[in-house]
Amino acid sequence: MNDLVSILDGNTFLVSDRTGDIEPSYDFPTGLFSFDTRFLSNWVLSLNGKRLHALSMDTSESYRTKFFLAPGEPTHYLDAKASVIRSRAIVGSFEEELTVLNHSGEDVEFTVRIEMAADFADLFEIKDALQKRGQTTVTVADDQLRLTYRREAFHRETLITSTAPAMVDAGGMTFQIRIARNSEWSTRLHVSTVVYGARGEDIRATLPYGGSRSADAIRAEQQELIDRAPKLGCDCQPLAGAYRRSLNDLAALRYESIALGVRLIAAGLPWFMTLFGRDSIITSLQVLPFLPELIPPTIVMLAGLQGHRVDDFRDEEPGKILHELRYGETAGFEEQPHSPYYGSADSTPLFIILLDEYERWTGDVELIRRLEPQVRAALEWIDTYGDLLGTGYLWYQTRNPQTGLQNQCWKDSWDAISYADGRMPDFPRATCELQGYAYDAKIRAARLARTFWNDPAFADRLEREAAALKQRFNHDFWIADREYYALALDADGKQVDALSSNIGHLLWSGIVDESRAGKVVEHLLGPRLFSGWGVRTLAEDQSRYNPIGYHVGTVWPFDNSIIAWGLWRYGFRDEAGLICDAMLAASHYFDGRLPEAFAGYARDLTDYPVEYPTACSPQAWSTGTPLLLLRVMLGLEPQGEHLIIDPAVPPGMGRVELLDIPGRWGRVDALGRSRGPEEQQGS
Repeated sequence: MNDLVSILDGNTFLVSDRTGDIEPSYDFPTGLFSFDTRFLSNWVLSLNGKRLHALSMDTSESYRTKFFLAPGEPTHYLDAKASVIRSRAIVGSFEEELTVLNHSGEDVEFTVRIEMAADFADLFEIKDALQKRGQTTVTVADDQLRLTYRREAFHRETLITSTAPAMVDAGGMTFQIRIARNSEWSTRLHVSTVVYGARGEDIRATLPYGGSRSADAIRAEQQELIDRAPKLGCDCQPLAGAYRRSLNDLAALRYESIALGVRLIAAGLPWFMTLFGRDSIITSLQVLPFLPELIPPTIVMLAGLQGHRVDDFRDEEPGKILHELRYGETAGFEEQPHSPYYGSADSTPLFIILLDEYERWTGDVELIRRLEPQVRAALEWIDTYGDLLGTGYLWYQTRNPQTGLQNQCWKDSWDAISYADGRMPDFPRATCELQGYAYDAKIRAARLARTFWNDPAFADRLEREAAALKQRFNHDFWIADREYYALALDADGKQVDALSSNIGHLLWSGIVDESRAGKVVEHLLGPRLFSGWGVRTLAEDQSRYNPIGYHVGTVWPFDNSIIAWGLWRYGFRDEAGLICDAMLAASHYFDGRLPEAFAGYARDLTDYPVEYPTACSPQAWSTGTPLLLLRVMLGLEPQGEHLIIDPAVPPGMGRVELLDIPGRWGRVDALGRSRGPEEQQGS
């Protein structure tokens, strides 16, 4: 991602190289995308037959960027007689203003060429290098290029026009121009992406934000959201920068759902610009204290798409909350199960957790009562379909071996769940954090049943079940001689004994026995798991450990935010502060934007966090991480109609002030200040 530049707005985003060019690639999703389809796969600029080199870029805004370019090799920049500026924006459609400047003392003729193509690749086709099955046609008109893709009822189109006269051919546009000395020439290129519905209409035209919008309208909408968030004042510049960047990225990551026409937060660019059950729920939990009005659309969407049948292809079951929703060709023709796909075991209990937390912050009783049937169905799923072996635990195993996910916990890559010696357990698997989520979901659902549904008997039953689960879990998952919880149980009920970051999620859920919490914390902050920049996904002495392995040694910011929240819950405030401080220090090296993951190298080895090569950025639950860390540092916790504020700001961070925190209490302010050296030493 280092050499790639992205812009996005709503459902459309573009990824190019540092000169603004797009070239066909099935290694990484470069191109212009909307609703999981690539509408531009080739967009290459040349001047007099030669490619251009980057001088500088302006990427300060999420929806537009500007490239400053020059012809010739980099060593010739000072002698360049011409330069080029590409100003582009995603404003519903894609627009690029191309300006050629003549710096010589005489009139000059130039040939400007842009190679253009659209392969209409589905994101899954890019990942898996699949071949198209439909028909692409190219139509050349006087001043426009129309590229059309059809496969039965699936119909997508790219229409390209120019404000300046051009010679248009099937491969792009050519401009023969003459520029007077010390003058310039420009044209505006407009690229429309059309998503046709079953009746031949452009689906997006029916959405409130689906059409073209001005840059001013986009800026105003994003600023309006940022202005609604609490105001942060602090002495710590990394915190200030990360908070500001998080709000900007949250505003940019919102997109419109075709299904309901509501604004949701996409999971991340470039692979995950859609609704994800787990990611969307955790992001909502992170964002809730700051922008609670963003949360209901996600809750309602997930509830509306809750599973209602047994469908092996989609791993769907009654009561189950979806994993991923896609709009592309492979989903439409059921070559992929993502319409939607239900292959996650954690999104269902997390859905209950989010709904309860949302009410505790906002007092929105109406939504709690309206969604009572969906919560009961989710609880029923946990006890039936989720308990594959009838042991009282939450297990997973896909019923779609061709295209279903093998691992259906948050570490869903193929090698993420292993024994300490590197062996892989058989299926089904019951990872430890799933049991914590199920425990927390039952405790929270009991509160909802007793307080809002007038069903105290159901509440009592849920609390008994949660207590039994906690007791059973602490017996079956605890590895006594190593004093930590197993990563999982295998199909035979034996412990999968790898030491992983998952144990931090157990603290957040509250399933850890109080007498064992200290040992869990020692492992989390010990040198095997804690890199100095954060907690690694897998301890460095485990067989599969790889500091640049996706789930087997990297550091994930969202993971660390949940761990910090868990440390706070069990009273380990200083240890939570260590993680907060490490994450914010790392964010400084990423210009305030924490990526999806970064390498697990020890801090004293690299002096800076090393990028993971294909990490999504921005990614929603990484964007939400600084917000949750703020909650942890200020000790924000709703209790009835009041917000408890109990700050524990890490040493050296100074003053942290958060004004106008929204909730059922109205708006309140929180102030925390880190302790001085003397007070810290005596603590």
